[in-house]
Amino acid sequence: MPTKKKSILRDLGDGLVLRRSTRADADALAEFNAKIHSDEGPEKPDERVHAWTYDLLTRPHPNFREDDFTIVQDSQTGKIVSSMNLISQTWSYAGIPFGVGRPELVGTDPEYRNRGLVRAQFEIIHQWSKERGEEVQAITGIPYYYRMFGYEMALNLGGGRVGFAVSLPKLKEGEEEPFQVRPAGPADLNFIADLYRQSCARSLVSCVWSADLWQYELTGKSEKNVNRMDLRIIQDKNGGYIGYLAHPHFTWGPALVASAYELIPGISWAAATPSVIRYLFAAGKALAEQEGKGADFGSFAFWLGEEHPVYAVLQNTLARKRKPYAWYVRLPEVADFIRHIAPVLNQRLAASSYSGHTGELKITFYQSGLLLGFEDGMLVKAEPWKPTPVGHSGDAGFPGLTFLQLLFGYRSYEELNYAFADCWWDHELALGLLSALFPKHSSDIWPVA
Repeated sequence: MPTKKKSILRDLGDGLVLRRSTRADADALAEFNAKIHSDEGPEKPDERVHAWTYDLLTRPHPNFREDDFTIVQDSQTGKIVSSMNLISQTWSYAGIPFGVGRPELVGTDPEYRNRGLVRAQFEIIHQWSKERGEEVQAITGIPYYYRMFGYEMALNLGGGRVGFAVSLPKLKEGEEEPFQVRPAGPADLNFIADLYRQSCARSLVSCVWSADLWQYELTGKSEKNVNRMDLRIIQDKNGGYIGYLAHPHFTWGPALVASAYELIPGISWAAATPSVIRYLFAAGKALAEQEGKGADFGSFAFWLGEEHPVYAVLQNTLARKRKPYAWYVRLPEVADFIRHIAPVLNQRLAASSYSGHTGELKITFYQSGLLLGFEDGMLVKAEPWKPTPVGHSGDAGFPGLTFLQLLFGYRSYEELNYAFADCWWDHELALGLLSALFPKHSSDIWPVA
C-alpha cells in the first residue's frame, strides 16, 4: 500500500520508513505476522496469529487502536519487513494498580535482520508507553533477546501441572456427574469477574480486567484468534454457580489446558475438580479429532502458574510439572515505582522485625543506584542515587537489572545472592530490610491481548 506521509515516524535509510499502522494494513500485516511467527516456518503460516493481528486492526478493542502497530516498510516495493505493537493495560502490585505497556508481535523478515529495525521500533514503543503514563513495559519472548532493549526476566510466566489418561478420575457405575461445565454467556461475566478478582489475591502481580475486557474476551475476538479463551461456568446439580474455567479453543500438544480455574468460597476443590478433569479430557479429545491429531491426544493440564489450590488436591494425579518461564520487565524509573507501591512496603515493614525503623538504605546497581529513607517505620524517601566514591559503594549491591527480580517477587534476596557473586549485602540490617520489604511471592498474570 502507498505510504502516507502523516503516518511516517522515521526515515531509516536504505529506502526503509518506520510508520504507524492503519486499518488498511490489516491483510498485509496479518499475512506478515502469520509467516514470521509460525512455529512451522513461513511455508505454513499460523492462522491463529493471522486472526489475532487482523482482530487488533479491525475489531474494536478496549485497549488498542488501529495505529498501535509500528511498521517498517520498504518504500520501493511497499513490502512490510518488520513490525511490533503496544497493547496498553493496567496491572496490580499487591492491590496497587499501575500502567503497563505490552509490546507484542515483534518480528522482522529474515532478509532485513541485524539492521537495528527492532531497536528503532522499541524506541518509539517505549516513548508511546511513557506518554500514556505506563510505569512498566512487559513482554513475553525467546530467551535473552529482550535483555538487549532494557528488559529483565523478573516475573513468573506460566507453569503448571499435567495429568495423563491413566489418571483420569472415573465415575462409579450409575453415578451422575456431580458438577456440570457449560459455555459462559454475557449474563455470567459479572460472576466470572468477581471470581477472577478473588484469584488475583494469591498473585503478587496481576492484570486488572474491566467489564469491557471481559465482554471483548467473550464476544469481541474472532473464532481463530490465538489468544481467545473459551470461558466456562461450573454448576452444581441444582444449577447453582460454583466456579468458572477458561481454556484455549485448541489443544496444546496432546492436552487441553485449563488457563484459569476458580471456585467460590466453601466449595471443595477435591470435590469439584474430578468433574472439571473429565470435562477437559472429553472436550480436548473432541478438539483433537477436529484438528486431526486425535491419535496423539491423551492428557489434561492445569497451567495456573507456580502455585494454585488445585495442585494440593491432585499431587499424584498431575504427574508432570511444567516449570514456569518468565516475563521480561522493563522499569526505567525504579525510584518512582518504589514510591508508588510505598503503602505495600510500609505494611510489610510494619509486620516485620523492623517495625518502627528509622534510617537510610543505599542500594547500588553499580552504574546507578537507589536511596531509600525511613522514619518511624514508614518509607519517606525513594530517589535515584549515584554510588560514590565507587560503583560498589552502599549497603547492598545488585548487578545489572537483577534488582527487578527482587522487586517483583520472582527471586528471594538469598537466591540472588547465591546466583550472583556481585549481589551482596554489607551488614545484617541491609539484609533484614531487603528481605522484609521484598519477600519472594509468585505471580500468575492473565494479560490483555
